[in-house]
Formats: sequence, C-alpha cells, structure tokens
Amino acid sequence: AMFEAAGWQTITVKYGRRLRELFERDGGASLRRRIDQMPNEEFQRLLRLDVNELRDRLPGLGRGARDVRRLIGELDDDDLLRAVRDLGGHDLHDLLEAFAQADAVTDRPSVVFAYTIKAWRLATEGHPANHAALLSEKQWRRLAVETGADADDPWALFAGESPEAQLCVETAGRLQREQEPLASVAAPPVEFGRAYQGRTSTQQAFGRFFVDLSRKAPDVAARVVTVSPDVASSTSLGGWINHVGVWHVGERIDWFADDSDTLVRWRESEHGQHIALGIAEGNLVGLLGELGSTWSRDSQALLPIGTLYDPFVNRALEPWSFGMYAGGQSILVGTPSGVTLAPEGGAHHSIITPSVGLEQPGCIAWEPAFGQDLEWTLLYALSRLGRPDGTSSYFRLTTRPLDQSLSRLPSDKEAREARRKSVLAGGYRLRSADGTPTITLVGVGALMPEVCAAADQLDTERIAYDVVCLTSPDLVFRALRARQGLAEGSATILDDLFPMERAAPIVSVLDGHPHTLAFLSAIRCVPSACLGVDDFGQSGDVEDLYRHFGIDSDTIVGAAIDLLEARS
Repeated sequence: AMFEAAGWQTITVKYGRRLRELFERDGGASLRRRIDQMPNEEFQRLLRLDVNELRDRLPGLGRGARDVRRLIGELDDDDLLRAVRDLGGHDLHDLLEAFAQADAVTDRPSVVFAYTIKAWRLATEGHPANHAALLSEKQWRRLAVETGADADDPWALFAGESPEAQLCVETAGRLQREQEPLASVAAPPVEFGRAYQGRTSTQQAFGRFFVDLSRKAPDVAARVVTVSPDVASSTSLGGWINHVGVWHVGERIDWFADDSDTLVRWRESEHGQHIALGIAEGNLVGLLGELGSTWSRDSQALLPIGTLYDPFVNRALEPWSFGMYAGGQSILVGTPSGVTLAPEGGAHHSIITPSVGLEQPGCIAWEPAFGQDLEWTLLYALSRLGRPDGTSSYFRLTTRPLDQSLSRLPSDKEAREARRKSVLAGGYRLRSADGTPTITLVGVGALMPEVCAAADQLDTERIAYDVVCLTSPDLVFRALRARQGLAEGSATILDDLFPMERAAPIVSVLDGHPHTLAFLSAIRCVPSACLGVDDFGQSGDVEDLYRHFGIDSDTIVGAAIDLLEARS
C-alpha cells in the first residue's frame, strides 16, 4: 500500500503454481484462507514437521478445517511436502512473468514482492536460527545427492552437451562484453587563483567554488553531478544550479517563471546536472554510489557531489559506506556542522561526525577552516574520483564567517606552494614560537578564531606556543599509523606539524567530540587536553554555546596553563 500510494507499480508473487492449482480445487479456498491467516512463525514451524504431523496440524481448527483435511488427504506424501513449500519466490516461471510485467511499465518504477523460505530445501529451512546455521557433512552430502551434484567435486561443470551446460554457455555469451578503456578526464587545476579576503565561511566558499570551476575548468565541470535533499539553497548550491539546471525526465513547466518575487530560476530538463531529492538521505548516498561507479561500469567517470546537513550524515552512513565498498567514488559535503549552527538547536548539531569521517574506510575526511584551504582540498578531492586508485571524500563545512587574514597565507610563490602541499597532507603550522614552545595549540575548522585568540592571550602571559591548523585529522592519524608500521603511507607531515625538537603539551579543540583528536598526544608522547563538544540540545548564540561546552578562547588558555602547571 505504501508503494502504491507513492505511484509505483506493485507486483506480488506469493504462491507458486502447485499451490495455486490446489486453491482451485474443492476446499482450496479454505486452504488459502488458512495459509493467509496463519502467522509466519506457524508457517515456518510446519516446514519442520514430518508428513504425518503436517497432515494433522495444517488444517488448523474452526471453519474450513474439514475442507482442508479432505483436500490434503487427496495428496500423496511427496506432493503435500512440495506443495506447502511452493511459494512464488521459488517459482522461476512466476518470477520471469513478474519481471516482464515490470519491464512493460516504463512511466513509473516497479517493485516485486516475492515470498520465499529462508534456507529453502535445506535441512535448516524454517528454523528460527537458520540465519547463521551451517549444514553438517551428512546434510551436505544428502543435498548433493538430491541435486545431482558431487559432494567431493562441488565445482564440477555440467556435462558438456546437457541443457544446463548449453544454457550457461548461451548466458555467458549474452553477458560478455569487451571492457572499454576508461575515458580520460581532464585534471582539475591545483587552484583557481581566487583571493579570499574579509570574512567568509567554508560553506560560502563552497558555493563560489562551482562558479570558478565552470569558468576555469569547464571540461571538469561538465562531469560534475550534484545531489541534495531540499537544502540546495541553504548549502550554497543555488548559483551552480542556476547555471546547470535540475535534471528531470523531459522538460517541465516553471509555474513560477512569472512570479517577480522568485529569485531562483532552476530549469528542469534531461540536461540538468543537479538532482533534487526530498528529505531522503539514504536515497541521496545510494544515488552517489551509483553515479560514482560509472567509471568502472561504463568507462565514463562522473564526479558526484552530495550535500546534506552534517548531523544527518549518520542517517546515511550505512548505504554510503556500502556504496564506497562497491567502488562508488563520490564527495559528501556535510554543512552546516557542529554547535556552530547554534540558533537552530540540538536537532541540527553534529558531534560525532568528525570521528565518523576519520574512521570511514575508502574515504578521506576534511574539515578546512579557510576558503583557500577548501579550494585546494576540494580540487584535490575531485582529482581522486573516477579512477582505479581513487577515493571518496567527506567535507565538514560551516556557515560561520571567519576572518581570512587569520590563515596568514604566504604571498611568496614557493611558500604558498609549500602551504598547499601541507594542507593536502593534513595540516600546517600557523604560528611558531621564536624559540622552543612550551605549549602547542591545535585547532580544526570553525574554531580557529578561538585558537588564535587564545594564542594572543598566551602572548600577554609570555608563554611560548605553536599553533597548528589541521585540515584533515584523518590524514594525520594515518601518518601516525604509518610511522608505527601499522599502515602504509608517509609520516612526513608529523615532522612538519610536530617536530621532535618542538615537542610540547597539546591543547586540541574542535566543534565535535573531543576524543577525535586524542591521538595527537601519541605523536611525541606528550600530555594533552582535548576540548570539544560531548552533548547536544542547547540553543543560543554561538559565543554562548562555545562557553557552555568549553571550546572558547578562555577555556583553551585555562587548559594550556593547567597542562603547564601539572608539568612543573
């Protein structure tokens, strides 16, 4: 009923041809009513009975029992045992008819409900524990006899001239295709040359990114497909969608084209490069997985990018993860994120997503603080899509505008390139003490202003410090694992961020769970204080919530002084 209400063609394949033939006999209506009305558990229990017990219990009690008893009395034992197991999902003829019925309807999707028996025809069929059950050797050998196989040579081919062998050959020929070489994709530029000045958020920079991509690398932009639920505007995709349009089967009339108050003009056609979904994050990442698999399936790479509110990454985590496991390479952008989205309350706070990103296989997690860092990392993430050695990426962005001068971006060409490489390796040292630091402040994403403000306070206390800005705690953790010999890769970034001669206690802070950065203390075996957010549900101004959760500049300074006093 749910699928039909949504406009799908629904096809039910419940009973096989043996049972349907019995239903047409005298007493068949009572048999069907009896099976329809019994609980699944009772039906499964019938499968575990010998034929005499089955004859006794199948008719049940009450109206129709006598008719059922008379009907099954006309069947020999083998026919009765086969009939009661004759569900439609095991009837190949009925399934083929259902698929043909689905193929015949092309103006809407179809769904087939096929009834089956778990462990059908095995000794464990109908058993409540059969999900993890294994056959004994005796049962295995009996199954081989029943199916005409050889238990000692289970992979033996069908006899060469048999109908089964011929069917396999014909099917293999029909499915055979030559693997086309992977079509070349223009490489994204390493940067656009945009100057990031004043105050801007990474979410705003994300929106501008697509304008720059269309101008600077149109061949790359032509392969980008964006996907979002109904937050396309609030995640800054509006300008891009104005440019490329929304994908839809055929042209659609824009009924608001003559509305002077409508600022957004999104054309809908089969040429659009944005796909709009409702609030259905599972569908979104499932689509990303399919779009991200075209490089291996069709030898043509698409560059899929999905946006959603960061707290809802967890809704989509399982299908997103399986999509990556199956080879789907995509970019997922969670924005806005953290308690930095304070006015919207706890329902839109994300706390554990930094850890999720760090722990997700087949994916690099990024949380850049500044516009230039986002540009560099997003271009790099695009370059890693649609290739055999490629990888997905997860970006955690925010709506909080940051003063871009805090990034202290070098103007010298060589120093700027060195900064870019550090950003792509996981982070960079933003400030360095003149001599040996006594404390190291480490920040991520939207909290870099608080880290810098804390550093300024330490200046007044004449406390020597280094400031590290991480763009990807994920990559830094991988570098630590590589140095420990537990994973492959380079550990160079560890010496750049935390050189041995500058080892000092660490105060780490991010808008997420504090344990995400706890591994940093293991790099040089130093004490650390991990600041972050470990609760949700509060609403208020950003500054109020930062103080409430202890991720404000005063708390950072206090944590640094506590570490120094404990060391002395």
